[in-house]
Amino acid sequence: MIAPDLSVPVPDEIRAVHFIGIGGSGISGLARMFVEAGVPVTGSDRAESQNTRDLAALGATVHIGHDAAHLGDVDAVVYTGAIWPENPEYLAAKERGITLLHRSQALKYLIAGRRLVSVAGAHGKTTSTGMIVAGLAGVGADPSYVNGGVIQQFGTSSRTGSDDLFVVEADESDGTFLIYDTAVALITNVDADHLDHYGTREAFDDAFVRFADAAREAVVISADDEGAVRVSGRLSHDRVVTFGESEGADVRVVDIATEGPVSFGLVRGAERIDAQLRVPGRHNAINAAGAVAVLVSLGFDLEAAVRGVEEFSGTVRRFELHGTERGVSVFDDYAHHPTEVAAALSAARTVVGDGRLVALHQPHTYSRTQLMSAEFARVLEDLADHTVVLDVYGAREDPIPGVTGALVEEAFADQSGVSYVPDWQQAAERAAQVARDGDYIITLGCGDVYRIIPQVLDALKSAGAGEEQR
Repeated sequence: MIAPDLSVPVPDEIRAVHFIGIGGSGISGLARMFVEAGVPVTGSDRAESQNTRDLAALGATVHIGHDAAHLGDVDAVVYTGAIWPENPEYLAAKERGITLLHRSQALKYLIAGRRLVSVAGAHGKTTSTGMIVAGLAGVGADPSYVNGGVIQQFGTSSRTGSDDLFVVEADESDGTFLIYDTAVALITNVDADHLDHYGTREAFDDAFVRFADAAREAVVISADDEGAVRVSGRLSHDRVVTFGESEGADVRVVDIATEGPVSFGLVRGAERIDAQLRVPGRHNAINAAGAVAVLVSLGFDLEAAVRGVEEFSGTVRRFELHGTERGVSVFDDYAHHPTEVAAALSAARTVVGDGRLVALHQPHTYSRTQLMSAEFARVLEDLADHTVVLDVYGAREDPIPGVTGALVEEAFADQSGVSYVPDWQQAAERAAQVARDGDYIITLGCGDVYRIIPQVLDALKSAGAGEEQR
């Protein structure tokens, strides 16, 4: 893992840029926007993906595999913390004196004085960012945006708009959300995470206080989340807008109904607007309230903001249906924190009817698994009918001795409800064996767990064929 060096000045002009790991979910969106701006873009990744193919089709030069020769004649190289310090392109850029920019600095370059909405929080960022973008489109605005996931209705995670608004999913994991000149800050929650970077909950809170107080126009923050309330009490900002179900929220959510698409009322002062979303789950009613509060803070009418946010149809890897075999529907969700897993499974419960939920959980990072295995187990045991646990997706981290998916399995009170199966083919077969007609299988994690889905669908098909032969 490479820590960002934010002391490197962001250039006034970038004439040609190379992206290390260009296929990544976040960095690919940045590369797209540089292409749209007419800047020659090259990049590399360890494997081909839909993102690399899409960027090549747009005109980027994409290499598979990392090699110093790929840098060519660029004046900036963009990296993320996910690459290793021994990466040959990173080392070559250092040796040649090419400006090395962390992805957050490249994003800062693109923002370039726009009226920025920054969305931060341990979870809910990608959905909230998508809702804000959808809401702005609904009220006639044309914002630029960079999101952590593809927004379904627009088919992309990033876009260059024509007006001065820019919406970003801001990354608090390494403190880089503090480098932006934010106009309106949205804080979905302050649920202590990324303590490998911050060290303590107090330091995590401190970063959010700095982020919020630096917003030039307004801070929109949850009135329900314990950590957000803790941060709110420390703010010196003169325009703080709260949202949620709490009695004193400035944009209050009432009368939530979760059967099918979630419906609810939003109350602001004496005005109430009823809404129904295209996505399920109580948590999405709360996310929508935050998005609407942002639009109102930007100066848009409450009802117009609600109608715009209603058009949001989801983001890729958020309760995304991939197929159905022998009556079992297979979904994928990016949830990788206990609160996110709880939200995803609770939303699924509202639409599965009489069916059961079978979770395929891939723990994300060794440090989080070591710290939160008992919390994951509690949530999965409470909300899924059976859980198949894979091994840890390490991402940017080196392995920690003794930390595997077995930690989550061992924390289950009832061992009959969980299976630790590190082999993917066997895990797919186990999920298929457990599931029956009407059930949902849901892959959970922000690593590469979605890649197991074809194996799950094949295992379901094979199991069905076996039953027919009997």
